[in-house]
Amino acid sequence: MKWIEVQIKTTTEAEEIVANIMYDLGVTGLAIEDPKDILAFQQSEGDWDFIDPSLIKQDYEEVIIKAYFPESEDLMDKIELIRDNIERNIHKEFGKALGQVTITEVYEKDWAEAWKKYYKPTKIGERIVIKPTWENYEKEDEELIIELDPGMAFGTGTHETTIMCIEILEKYVRKGYRVYDIGTGSGILSIAAAKLGAREVIGVDLDELSVRVSRENVKSNGVDNVVKIKAGNLLEAVEGKADIIVSNIIAEVIVDLINSIESYLSESGIFIASGIITEKVDMVTDALEKNDFQVLEVKIMGDWAAIVSTKGQGE
Repeated sequence: MKWIEVQIKTTTEAEEIVANIMYDLGVTGLAIEDPKDILAFQQSEGDWDFIDPSLIKQDYEEVIIKAYFPESEDLMDKIELIRDNIERNIHKEFGKALGQVTITEVYEKDWAEAWKKYYKPTKIGERIVIKPTWENYEKEDEELIIELDPGMAFGTGTHETTIMCIEILEKYVRKGYRVYDIGTGSGILSIAAAKLGAREVIGVDLDELSVRVSRENVKSNGVDNVVKIKAGNLLEAVEGKADIIVSNIIAEVIVDLINSIESYLSESGIFIASGIITEKVDMVTDALEKNDFQVLEVKIMGDWAAIVSTKGQGE
């Protein structure tokens, strides 16, 4: 299958704006190459084996966002809308040099193979190890292995927002819990919750590709008796209440979610919100407090934040 790669050069500050533009236009896959992530890895001695040396030599001035769209009759219209939105939202605020748009044709097989050399086993928190399906890894006694093949779906486990969510799930998930993963992407958080002892997990995503990839990953990890992946918009696809709701999306969507989440969260349940750039933490915490949520912790990693809250007394 042939895809069109739309590549935008921008900055960390403008990253979320560009991503929002892509999501609004129905992007099927999104890859973000942020040199600050590479620099952060360089600070951790244990991660040296996980980085291809060629990545470290790249220019550290720009963030490159690659959005993938399947060929369709309205594709050129979408590309023009992208250019128009970049012109209005990026050029005006950050300068024309930081909103360059280029178009490339790619084939799914070529794309899927190209990035595999950069994706290696990674340990997150105390016990979770994210292992690509094509890599070998020798498990230690207490480790929980998540086999992952994200394909073109979002979520390899290496982005700060995903790392923070997994660390928080590790802290709060208890045996027998029910967990909702809203915006599941590759299914990584749903699988992590199941591996940590959740009784039932429901992952939801609006994107058909994410739903398919998530279901494949859930099955390959042997947790399909616990995790169910559903297609739908946010909370519309779930019924009843969960002990934990985790949502790694973007700040604006999370704020909308907060207004209706109480009906889906059990008494003293935990809401984990991530995908929030640090500049928008106050916007999310204000929305939580207006809806009578108590903020338990705000976790920061790089330019990103994850917020843990509850309507009960917490832990």
